[in-house]
Parts: sequence; C-alpha cells; structure tokens
Amino acid sequence: MNFNLIFVVIGALFISMALAGSVLKRLPLSTSILYLLVGVLLGPFGLGLIRIDPIEQAKLLERVTEVAVLVSLFTAGLKLRPLLSVGQWSLPVRLAFVSMSITVGAITLAGMVGLNLPLGAAILLGAILAPTDPVLASDVQVVDPGDRDGLRLGLTGEAALNDGTAFPFVMLGLGLLGLHELGENGWRWVGVDVVWATTGGLGIGAALGTLVGQLVLYLRREHKEAVGLDDFLALGLVALSYGVALLVSCYGFLAVFAAGLALRRIEAQSSEGNSFEEVEAMTSTAEAEVEEIATDPDKASAYMAEAVLEFNEQLERIGEVAVVVLLGAMLSARYFTFEVIWFAPLLFLIIRPIGVWVGLIGSRTAPSQLGLMSWFGIRGIGSIYYLMYAIAHGLDPELARDLTAITFCTVAFSIVVHGISVTPLMNLYADKGPSREKEA
Repeated sequence: MNFNLIFVVIGALFISMALAGSVLKRLPLSTSILYLLVGVLLGPFGLGLIRIDPIEQAKLLERVTEVAVLVSLFTAGLKLRPLLSVGQWSLPVRLAFVSMSITVGAITLAGMVGLNLPLGAAILLGAILAPTDPVLASDVQVVDPGDRDGLRLGLTGEAALNDGTAFPFVMLGLGLLGLHELGENGWRWVGVDVVWATTGGLGIGAALGTLVGQLVLYLRREHKEAVGLDDFLALGLVALSYGVALLVSCYGFLAVFAAGLALRRIEAQSSEGNSFEEVEAMTSTAEAEVEEIATDPDKASAYMAEAVLEFNEQLERIGEVAVVVLLGAMLSARYFTFEVIWFAPLLFLIIRPIGVWVGLIGSRTAPSQLGLMSWFGIRGIGSIYYLMYAIAHGLDPELARDLTAITFCTVAFSIVVHGISVTPLMNLYADKGPSREKEA
C-alpha cells in the first residue's frame, strides 16, 4: 500500500465532507455511499492503492470494526433518553430478540437450501447478517436525546441491542463447526452464552455506568474536581465496561450500551422531569462558564451526559469513514457471484419484512412505521465484525471466503440501496406526521 497517497486521499475526503456537509444532507444519498466509492477507488477496482486480504488480516479488521461498534453503541445508549422507562422497551426488545431470531432462522434455511452451507455455517451466516447496524443506520435513528419518534426509537434500540444478542447465534454456529464448546446437549451454550453472557453484560454495564457517573458528579458537585476531559471519561467508561464484561465471559457490546444508557439515566433523574430541550438550554454555555456549569448541582449531570455524547458522535463518524472505506477497498469482482446477487434482495425484500411483521404482531405500531422498519434493516459494520470474529477463531479458509463474499456484498448493497432511499423516505415520513410514541 502507498501510504503517502492514502493519507492524501483520506485528508481530502475529510476536508470535502466538512466543506460540503450541508449540501450532502439535501442529496438523496448517505455519506456512507461516498465513503464506499472512495474505498472502491483506492482498491483493486480502482487505483489499487489498498490491497487487503480479509482472511489474512482478519484479526486487524476485527479490532478496527470492534472499536467502531463500541463507540456507536455507547452513543446509542446516551441518546435513548425517552426509553428509560421499562414499559417503553417493548418495541426495541421485540425487534432485537423476536424479529432477529426469526431472521437468523430464515437466513439459516436460505443458506442450507440455496447456498449449500452446512448447518453450523448457515447459522453463523444468519448471526452475521441478522443484526441491524448502529453505525451506518444513523440517518434513521434518533437525532438527539430529545427525539421521541417511535420509528427512530425502535430502530435505534434494535440496533443497539441486537449487536449483542446476535452473539449467542455466532457461538452456536461456531460450536456446530467444532470451534466453540457447546456442552452436553447444548447446556453450556444455553447457560453461559445465552443467559449469563447476556444478562451479565447488561448488568455490568449498567452498574459501571452508574458508579462512574455518580462518582464524577459527586466530585464535581461537592469538591469542584474532575472537571473537563469528558472525552477521557467516555473512552474510559467504554473500555472499562467492555473489558470487565469480557473478563467474566459476558457480552461486552451489551455492557457498553448499558453503560451509556446508565449515564443518560443519571441525567434524566437529576433533571427531575425537565424535557431534553430544557436540559439542553441549561447547559448551553460559553467556554468561560464551563466549570461553573459542570459543577452546578442542578446542571452537572446534564452537562456530563451531553459532553460525553458530543465527543462520542465525533468518534462514531471517524469510525464509519475508516471501516466503510476499507470495505470498498476490499470488494473484489470474484465476490459478485450468482449466489450473492440473489441473496441480498432476498434478505431485504422478504426475510427482513417477515421478521419485523411477525415480531411486532399485536403492537400498536403505525402502518407507515411498520413499513419503514421492514425496509430499514441496514447491515453494516457489526456484520463485518462478526465475520472477522469467526474467521479469527479458526473458521475454515474456504468457508471463510464464501461467507466473506456474501457478507461484504450484502453490506455494500445495503449501503447503496438504503443510502439512496433514506432521505426521500424519511422526508416523506416526516411530512405525513404519523403518531409518535410518547416519552416515558
């Protein structure tokens, strides 16, 4: 790879996005499409400046995508202020558990019948492609913590939860391929990989987010200490919750999401029922007043949550650029086989809608919201992470290349078709003004 030219291209891309950001928002496409095109330009299809074998570089790609997903999950937790009541979680939970399980099953069937994959590999493919993406789906997720729209809340909560709840299926697929211990009659998988890892991850993240958040607030309110460096607080809490969860065999993705949600819960409780708009107005301040606001007993929690969120959103954008450019650079003509070409439309036009409709039977979701939820099952960086995780854990090279072709092409297809449709469809949805979910 010619790193000098790569630096020039990436630098030009960042500057171009900064200068043309407001224009791009009005165009019927997402920024991810542009990042993908830049990657294609740099890769074998274009100038050939980047040549990466995803099988050989699986461990590196696993770490890059891992960080991008972690930042996005923490950000999602900080944004979901309206979902702090237990009763508001019905829609995201049903999408993340019921709809995703149906999707895994349907992909498994398609993989065995249409792609001639063994059962373990078909389940693994389902686990890789069933979760929606918390990074690339930002255009259909909540805009800010004050957003109470039912569609956006549902899709954000789904993407945040199912990037952790897909892991049991990943482990099941690997186990059936002989790469993970499932235990006699699958009891270890049920007890550890499903029950313990899921509940433990959520519990650890919630506990650490609450403890760290309360400690920072105590130091700020009572001693005027621990002011500033909220970016360190964000990175530290992400790393701490993720690392602790992994050390005790829990799902770190769920822990990071729960930690972000816990910080937001502290803010909401301290704000005593104030709307997000009122909280935002309280914490708007000039640089000279930062310390005063950050240590104010009534405003400290809101300031902390918003400062951490702002930093994380910047990291999220950088992670999106890095991974999508790499994806474009890794696309190869040999990936676009007949099997791959028919699989992506099957997933988005049949499997995803069936999963959503069945999972939400009996809900009060408006028809327009149900239709958009069925369409915006955006696949992205999370799918690439699960693929790299499986490859790094010993997946057969021939099987790995088959799953890589299907995954990469499906994600690229999603970036293009969802990226083109997101602006006109969401504008149409906003114009119609369907019923909104109420904030707790």
